Amino acid sequence: MTDFVSAEWVASQGEGIRIVDVRDAWEYDGLGHLPNAVSVPFDSFRADEHGTESDADAGEGMLPDEDDWAQLLSEAGVSPESDIVAYDDHHGVFAARFLVTAELFGHDPARLHLLDGDFSSWQLERETSSETPAVEPTDYELTRPDATPLVGPDAVADAADDPDAVLVDTREDGEYDEGHIPGAVLLDWRALVDDETRGLLPQDEARSVLERAGIVPEKRIVLYCNTARRISHTYVVLRHLGFEQVDFYEGSLTEWEAQGRPLETN
Repeated sequence: MTDFVSAEWVASQGEGIRIVDVRDAWEYDGLGHLPNAVSVPFDSFRADEHGTESDADAGEGMLPDEDDWAQLLSEAGVSPESDIVAYDDHHGVFAARFLVTAELFGHDPARLHLLDGDFSSWQLERETSSETPAVEPTDYELTRPDATPLVGPDAVADAADDPDAVLVDTREDGEYDEGHIPGAVLLDWRALVDDETRGLLPQDEARSVLERAGIVPEKRIVLYCNTARRISHTYVVLRHLGFEQVDFYEGSLTEWEAQGRPLETN
């Protein structure tokens, strides 16, 4: 499963991993980056607009086109056998989106890793580089998995009434109060982030935060936000902590509202 890895682990791997920097290209070029990291900016793997009706039925939401994704990884020197570490400078939320996209498109989750911390925390104690590594392009072949955590809006609506499920809104308090899917509990994704280390809270603390929101491993967890970016981070956290039943509403509120479905306000 996709997991968190320490800066020490990343530094110890040498060139045995593919490190992916998802910050803007100007940050990669102008501010430096992790040694041997390749640049794959967030905007390059974000769909420009909401998907088609058929995409919505399949739970595709804002995922990029398959061919575009495969070309992007090929140009970054990634193969299906690559171990990938992704990072950003926003506590890992954009990097998590990259990794979840890779998982949904069939990359082995055991080979997907999120840097515990971000660029700012890395550069406090470790060297950075201004050199762009030479990359040998691959011919990345995408193989869709037999099953994914993706769910559509009907399944999300059903989860709100299911005693064995918890529907989770990972946005900010104010957004939640203005309108959320009926029956959803609030868990701001940043509640699982340690402001000092810029990485994941210690695991015991993270579990306590989750339990207070009623999010426990025994339940099926269904995640949504606005455009599936913030739930990507929460998804990686939950899987890292051993949660086995985590559903991912890719369409999120963008799709939910476009379909005229009801919202609840506080």
